[in-house]
Amino acid sequence: MKFFLALVLFIVITNPVFSQDQLSLDEAIKIALQKNSGLISQENELSRSESALDAAYGNFLPDLGAYGSWDWLKVKPAINSGESRTYSVGASSNIVLFDGLSNYANLSRSKNSVEAIKLAIEQKKQEVVFQTINLYYTIVEADQLLKVREEDVKQQQKNLETIEERNRLGSVTKADVYQQQVQSGNAELQVIQQKNILETAKSNLLFYLGLDVLKDYKYSDVLTQKELGILDTDINTDYNQLNELVKKALENRKDYLAQKLTLDSYYDNLTMAQSGHLPRLTGNLGYGTSANVPGDLFDAHTYSAGLTLSIPIFSGFQTQSAIQSAEVDAMNYELQVKDSERLIKQNIQKSFLDLEAAKKGLLVTEKNVKAAEENLKIEQEKYNLGAGKLLDVLIANTTYQNAKTNYINAQFYYIRLSEELKYNLGVLDYTQYQ
Repeated sequence: MKFFLALVLFIVITNPVFSQDQLSLDEAIKIALQKNSGLISQENELSRSESALDAAYGNFLPDLGAYGSWDWLKVKPAINSGESRTYSVGASSNIVLFDGLSNYANLSRSKNSVEAIKLAIEQKKQEVVFQTINLYYTIVEADQLLKVREEDVKQQQKNLETIEERNRLGSVTKADVYQQQVQSGNAELQVIQQKNILETAKSNLLFYLGLDVLKDYKYSDVLTQKELGILDTDINTDYNQLNELVKKALENRKDYLAQKLTLDSYYDNLTMAQSGHLPRLTGNLGYGTSANVPGDLFDAHTYSAGLTLSIPIFSGFQTQSAIQSAEVDAMNYELQVKDSERLIKQNIQKSFLDLEAAKKGLLVTEKNVKAAEENLKIEQEKYNLGAGKLLDVLIANTTYQNAKTNYINAQFYYIRLSEELKYNLGVLDYTQYQ
């Protein structure tokens, strides 16, 4: 019985640990690509655009209709009175032979719309990957900073115990004890604050992924080989290389390519408006048969064919107004495309230069950690020997903690900028997560 109770207690205690789900960066990206509402909405829009494309092709085909009718006629009064019944069936077809190229423009516009939405979906997937990476790295960064804070608490508590013992021996004053108590308290407060930052980062990621923000997941707390490889990448400022990057971005940015297709659609709208000045030619075919009794149907046949030419002469300036409106829309959107091109160039330049500065900052902060650690050891040893002041130790410790914090921040800043440059170039790969 005791063994059974012990087993039950063990399961209850350890169950939260075993039930904690692992959420890696790759898994988070896969979930985001499946659940992102903006992405799902664009995929729904693609279905609608493909349906509109089918309709645009259908405009080149003849329509086909069939009809059937029954008529009853009775004549009164009695003289020459009588009644008759007539049965009729038939079919007709109409086709647009020429409509001022409006059908061709509509087909082109529909094709551009479908391709633009496909490109927008690809760009949205890249955006989802980029945002998920940023949110996930925020968690890993916050977790690493929390470890720094917790290590500092342990060190400060250890220093406090040492100082209290030395105070009992009379080698240091009570003021040193108070100073160290304050330092330990501040370190504990920083741990609490950093835990809140970490939990907020987790909540932000889970909310973005559409998961339960209260569920406890286990996240990666170290840098992967891929991320370590990014940190080892060398960056050299070369403006010829920058020009190549801009060229690459203009060739690969899905949102920019989608805008160019949309601009073509605006000019298709202009062609459709201009078609209002041109004649319209339609053709028709018809067949019919009628009889007084159903059995005589198809004994007599009626065939018809015809062409109709419509020539617009005056439309109350409606056509000219439509043309002017389409021209303005096209010109305005062309300005947006040019603005997007300039913005892409600016973002590439900024990301490139920021990445270079971040690499230098990464190297500097790494050296600062080593220097601050060595200085802390020296000040701690001097204080232990009675040749230094506690204030110098506290300052050295603060400098060391700041150096480690800055180094961690610099690492993740550099990694984020590397992913941002890929995103701005339009080459951030999302296919590996699908």
